[in-house]
Amino acid sequence: MKIALLAGGLSAEREVSLTSGKSILKGLRENGHTVKVIDPIYGAENAAEDFIFRDKISKDYPGQNILDNMKSKSYRKFLECFNSDLFDDIDIVFIGLHGKYGEDGRIQSMLEARGLKYTGSGMLSSAVSMDKDFSKVLFKNAGIPTPRWISLRKNDEITFGEVISKIGESYVIKPSNEGSTVGLSVVKNGGEKEFFNALELSYKYADKILIEEYIKGKEITIPVIDKEAFPILEIRPKDGYYDYEHKYSHGMTEYICPVDFSSDVISKVEEYGIKAFNAVGAEVYARIDFLLTEDNKPYCLEINTLPGMTSLSLVPKSAKVKGIDFNELLELIIRLSLKKYN
Repeated sequence: MKIALLAGGLSAEREVSLTSGKSILKGLRENGHTVKVIDPIYGAENAAEDFIFRDKISKDYPGQNILDNMKSKSYRKFLECFNSDLFDDIDIVFIGLHGKYGEDGRIQSMLEARGLKYTGSGMLSSAVSMDKDFSKVLFKNAGIPTPRWISLRKNDEITFGEVISKIGESYVIKPSNEGSTVGLSVVKNGGEKEFFNALELSYKYADKILIEEYIKGKEITIPVIDKEAFPILEIRPKDGYYDYEHKYSHGMTEYICPVDFSSDVISKVEEYGIKAFNAVGAEVYARIDFLLTEDNKPYCLEINTLPGMTSLSLVPKSAKVKGIDFNELLELIIRLSLKKYN
């Protein structure tokens, strides 16, 4: 099969996408496919894949250097890329992008305009899932517990006192439309200085942010593939919380799968995971993140319609417990994605 693999992109998760792309490329070629790597930021004349995968970014603010240096010209490059002959004679596009201009429906809309088949969820469900504010509204309407929250845009005004009265003294501030915990801060009983510092950090990455109730509990996640719940994973950071560094640094996080939970808890998380998948209209595969409190109540945080596919990523770990290795997982994603067009 002739496959175009999209990797890199313009979001703050660029480096994660490049790492995912390397793993996906290796697996697809081992499976016998002919694969062309395309990074949309290079436009119609795409760079060689060895150059694409050498591209690195800042560790202090993931993706920020790329964004600052390339944003002004890369939007046009994106359009040039998808209007070029790079996608001629392609059987399917495997989307290995993450974050903005990858996971948020914009790439999906351009692929649909070209009449190209692609992996994962469609344009609308991708856009809804990427916006944590919208998706939390849908979770709530579907009867899925989710932490209380306030959504804000840059021009909105709010006082520290309002946040304390509505959300509580401990809270999480994060961009509404980024992933990989980019721009996220956890504030526990902090003062006004910590609050405004956290706001400033989140606004570096998005014009819309969430202030969300902090809930103490175990961090867990569940993949849903073809509307079937896969094994739950418990995420145990060595210290602190599951931030960007813990996600993408070897040895900083322990992953437990299968989990040692009661059958009732597992059933409830599976139920809510499938409900969340259906609530946003997701297709093919997704990963849904939860917090599990000490009294075993799960709170849904967000859904990822293009979850990471690196060596540390959670969906491949869960699939392996189910007896599906990484290369088989790639074939499953392709097969289910092609079914959308039958």
